[in-house]
Amino acid sequence: MKIEVKNVSKKYKDTIALDDVSFTLEEPKIYGLLGRNGAGKTTFMEILSGHILASEGQILIDGENPFDNQRLTESICLIKEGGNFKRDLKVKNVLRIYSFFYPKWDGELAEELVKEYNLNPNAKIKALSKGMVSALGIIVGLASKAPITIFDEPYIGLDAAARRKFYDLLLEEYESEKRTIIFSTHLIDEVSLMFEEVLILNKGKLMIKEDAESLRDRTCAVSGPIEVVESFISDKEVIGKKQIAGMMTAYVYGNEEDALSSGLKAEGIPIQDLMIYLTEARRGA
Repeated sequence: MKIEVKNVSKKYKDTIALDDVSFTLEEPKIYGLLGRNGAGKTTFMEILSGHILASEGQILIDGENPFDNQRLTESICLIKEGGNFKRDLKVKNVLRIYSFFYPKWDGELAEELVKEYNLNPNAKIKALSKGMVSALGIIVGLASKAPITIFDEPYIGLDAAARRKFYDLLLEEYESEKRTIIFSTHLIDEVSLMFEEVLILNKGKLMIKEDAESLRDRTCAVSGPIEVVESFISDKEVIGKKQIAGMMTAYVYGNEEDALSSGLKAEGIPIQDLMIYLTEARRGA
């Protein structure tokens, strides 16, 4: 499903959550939606899911607005950090309700994952731990088979082993049936290798939308004596730099081989570090 984001802004009284954001997602991929707290990620996902309206601009899915559009909302599954399910419902009731809503619901997968995560089908949501509630959200997201599946920090309370299980399941389901998966997370290092495309928001603005592999290939950290590094980066776009005891490390858009040929040490920049450098307060939006 084609997603067109056209000059979208969202304001809450004096706060601008999104500021004239535009881009297009044209094919099923795993997209990493990244940014610091307050960057506008959750607001964007709620508009995309048809839960709220933009103040200005619009998001179109296959040419239609998702707000109050049942045909489209049946094709979108948003799993948020919390508050996805009514607390008095039982696990089995939650799964039954969602099975009626999503036309492509995979009941067998849901049952398999309930066992995988050791959930009691008769337990009420309010009796579950945070990790168990997160596991239920993951089950709903994967079993929905929604053409647009969105995970917004879906793993609260899950330990490292349970999160790894989720990542493996996500990749398995994606490989078996491609869909657009939008994944927002602060644990970027754990999942960045899954991302096929990266979007970085900062203070409501879109800073980067780029193929993940290309982004890794065209950015690097170069280290060496201050004078040599300064000379190397003089004609390059610098993301950030730091220095200590006569040595400097600069984070730049540039080729590692060029840096190595200049006698500098060079290595790739992890996407998590890149996001941090790009969104540091002194750089603005």
